[in-house]
Amino acid sequence: MNRNLLQAMIFIFLSVSGWSQVLHLKSPNGNIELNLENGAKIRWSVKHKDTEVIAPSAISLTLSNGEVLGNNAKIASTKNSASNTTFETPVYKKKTVVDQYNQLIVNFKGNFGLILRAYNDGVAYRFFTNKNKKITIVSEEASFNFSQDHKAFVPYVRDLREKDMYTSAFEALYDEIPLSKFVKDTLAISPLLVDLGNGKKAAIVEAELQDYPGMFLTRNNEAQYGLKGIFAHYPKKERLGGYNKMNYMVSERENYIAETNGSRSFPWRAIIISEKDSELLNNDMVQKLSSPSQISDMSWIKPGKVAWDWWNDWNISKVDFKAGINTQTYKYYIDFASKNNIEYVVIDEGWSEETDILKISPAMDIKELIEYGKQKNVGIILWASWYAINQVLDDAFTKYSNMGVKGFKIDFIDRDDQKMVNSLYNIAKKATSYKLLIDYHGMYKPTGIQRTYPNIVNFEGVKGLENAKWTPHDDMPHYEASIPFIRMLAGPMDYTPGAMRNATKADFRPSNSLPMSQGTRCHQLGMYVLYEAPLQMMADSPTAYMKEQESTTFISQIPTTFDETVALDGKVSEYAAIARKKGNTWFVGGLTNWSAREIEFDLSFLEKGTFTAEIFKDGLNAEKDPTDYKREIIEVTNASKLKVQMAPGGGFAIIINPEK
Repeated sequence: MNRNLLQAMIFIFLSVSGWSQVLHLKSPNGNIELNLENGAKIRWSVKHKDTEVIAPSAISLTLSNGEVLGNNAKIASTKNSASNTTFETPVYKKKTVVDQYNQLIVNFKGNFGLILRAYNDGVAYRFFTNKNKKITIVSEEASFNFSQDHKAFVPYVRDLREKDMYTSAFEALYDEIPLSKFVKDTLAISPLLVDLGNGKKAAIVEAELQDYPGMFLTRNNEAQYGLKGIFAHYPKKERLGGYNKMNYMVSERENYIAETNGSRSFPWRAIIISEKDSELLNNDMVQKLSSPSQISDMSWIKPGKVAWDWWNDWNISKVDFKAGINTQTYKYYIDFASKNNIEYVVIDEGWSEETDILKISPAMDIKELIEYGKQKNVGIILWASWYAINQVLDDAFTKYSNMGVKGFKIDFIDRDDQKMVNSLYNIAKKATSYKLLIDYHGMYKPTGIQRTYPNIVNFEGVKGLENAKWTPHDDMPHYEASIPFIRMLAGPMDYTPGAMRNATKADFRPSNSLPMSQGTRCHQLGMYVLYEAPLQMMADSPTAYMKEQESTTFISQIPTTFDETVALDGKVSEYAAIARKKGNTWFVGGLTNWSAREIEFDLSFLEKGTFTAEIFKDGLNAEKDPTDYKREIIEVTNASKLKVQMAPGGGFAIIINPEK
């Protein structure tokens, strides 16, 4: 057998130590080892070279019949394999994903088992069952224990609108604390990042969430420095509630988390491992662990940018009509979008009755706007609360797709129990029949459904720019320099950048009708390259963009999906820089927290030849006036190095084209 083939094969052996059995699985490059110990309980552990990533941690599923899949389990058989393939990703940050891993399948007596995978950038496991009848899952034990009191970036659930602990908008800043300080009896959202020291990081994620509740994280009281998964119980009673009574709230829950088929695979529990922070900026773990697209013809799925109304409060000026939620205002948005090559306009809250989207406001002629947009090559996307659209799903999809609507932005989901997860898959699947795009807002983090249904072109699950309208004390540049390394590991995020009114830390204040951002203009421009968002909002008003046409023209050239991604540099919560390619053009973007810094990077990712770089960077006076920037055009090659000075809360954006 040749050496390369031997190295590609699984490294696995079985040892007996007293009453326990230990199985070992290594990554293709040999740097990561996943161990499975089977004794009184099944425990998993992970090492990266000489670093213990996950200390022995118990895993199990408890069924309603009292059976615990994981206690005193008996191994019936094992099967090992290796895979090194690629798959295409047409609505993503790159065209092709490399999917290389070593795999071990462990079958246990009692018709259940585990699938273990070791990648070069992390590990994953999932349970599966082979039972004839439906089963009820009372609880799942998913533990993530650490041997040291590492620093963690903890996104606590802070939504206190309702008594139900699982109600959440899934928007959270990060508490940077030792694991020992994780507050007892609280919940956190995944992904959650742990600093292992020596530059290494470990992120807890989940993938392939289907017919099952999503995973929160809480303190594992059985380990000194441990976390464990916790899952919303199935809804028993529901009612309208929340903001303007637009949520469908759970008032009582069952004593189980899922009723499901007895023969199935369960969601993946995964750890992403990096040796340096920049590796986290270009990770594909959730994509790799998720089901392939269920849509054979994806030609109608057209990502793009969106002229958005709600954040800027429909605040346009120098017009001869009263701006607001009316037909004239949206024609103005369509005109603006058309002139600036923006693909869509979202018609947000207020165009219909809040709980009956089949009843259109008398001030809105949706059909006329769709036809007007069609003439201008601008598509219309309609906003709806989840409750309102779910009540009349087929009628709404039929009515508005026949009119020519391109998609729906669905809001106020705020749950990830099994019932809601199933509903979102159902909506996405049904939307494909009508060729409708979906943007899930008020949504839990993406967990792979975006690969299975690529017509889902964005998700919220992030504390986005909208919060600038009402939160004066949040440190947004710090957060904005954190989420590319943490939240974005899960997938796209509807952060809604694009503020043209930019403020220093001292001068920032919330404003509903004239909202501003913290940090510089170029900080906002950098987000259009850095943040993944196949459907990317332009949050400010047409009036504001037309006053800043140079910035607007630049933004309009940046695509929302890419052929290739290269992580350049970064440090969690401090700064990030990335390069992405579309066609023959490269786009480079970066931003920093409130610390001014100089970043230097080479352009070795360019092909041979001479290129023209259009650079937007912070102006010399951006520290006092964050709208100050400098635009310059320079000639570069793949041997060039660029130095960029970023102001406090600053950033940069670059478009690089081959010279003609």
